[in-house]
Amino acid sequence: MKLQFGRTLIAAAVLSMSASASAADMTGAGATFPYPIYAKWAEAYKAKTGVSMNYQSIGSGGGIKQIKAKTVDFGASDKPLKLEELEKDGLTQFPTVMGGVVPIINLDGVKEGQIKLTGAVLADIFMGKVKKWNDPAIANLNKGVALPASDITVVHRSDGSGTTFLFTNYLTKVSSEWKDKVGSDASVAWPVGTGGKGNEGVANFVKQIKGSIGYVEFAYAKQNKMNYTQLQNKEGVFVAPTEDNFKAAAANAEWDKAPGFYEILTDEPGKASWPITGATFILMHKSQANPAQAAQVLKFFDWAYANGDAMALELDYIPMPDSVVKLIQNSWKTNIKSADGKAIY
Repeated sequence: MKLQFGRTLIAAAVLSMSASASAADMTGAGATFPYPIYAKWAEAYKAKTGVSMNYQSIGSGGGIKQIKAKTVDFGASDKPLKLEELEKDGLTQFPTVMGGVVPIINLDGVKEGQIKLTGAVLADIFMGKVKKWNDPAIANLNKGVALPASDITVVHRSDGSGTTFLFTNYLTKVSSEWKDKVGSDASVAWPVGTGGKGNEGVANFVKQIKGSIGYVEFAYAKQNKMNYTQLQNKEGVFVAPTEDNFKAAAANAEWDKAPGFYEILTDEPGKASWPITGATFILMHKSQANPAQAAQVLKFFDWAYANGDAMALELDYIPMPDSVVKLIQNSWKTNIKSADGKAIY
């Protein structure tokens, strides 16, 4: 059975695969970026094992707070934590899938993917410097396209968000003004715009507001049948958000050289690379007071790595290569242990 994502379910932003959680059921919270694939994996895993995964899609910032507070079995974040922060809080992290963040628009009279933007123009839009859709900065990139003289309404995340981290990280690499005045983080002081909670909230606002532009993980754009833009990548090529273009950017990842799996994949080289690509991560405590519960979480993700690639690709996520999965499994053996120091995996 394929899980459907209607507006009510998305607005609830809570995955609860069973009415009541047994002792073996898992709890997690965090990033909305991977919510569609975690939901799909959870449904398939429950059908296979009877074990539920209850995941609150509350944003990366909330996931980091909850795992640090030990109120969930795992946290989830699209913003990787640096090694020093992981060590400070006794955490370890590992990537699950990679995907793309895409600009989405609500603009009458243009076809899906017809509008082209450069990173510099995208930054100027989100800074409020480019205010109209027929501004010469946009019109010069889209000759032959009938652009309206309507106002641009910027929609951004209102919550702490790894999706925002990836989006703003990219903007700092293509706009020195953005880097100096706004910067990159899970939450920033937005110069203009209205905020929506979660990828779901941004998608819903853009669907409702004519002339708006926002940014979401591609699965949300695809599920909501939203109009997305092309982006000019580092090689000067205008590319669309596609599986192949996400893979092209993801191919540059050097996970074996990344301390604590800290790896960012924005503005990567390659003619086919989608410029706002990134991984999403799971956070767990190194020392586990309840090793049986931690073992259930590791069993779930172990199963997902072995059986979930086709489901991930169906939603336009990029699975982790087998070589990286081995690195992750080895990190589990080294990093995640019971209180008496015994390996759990």
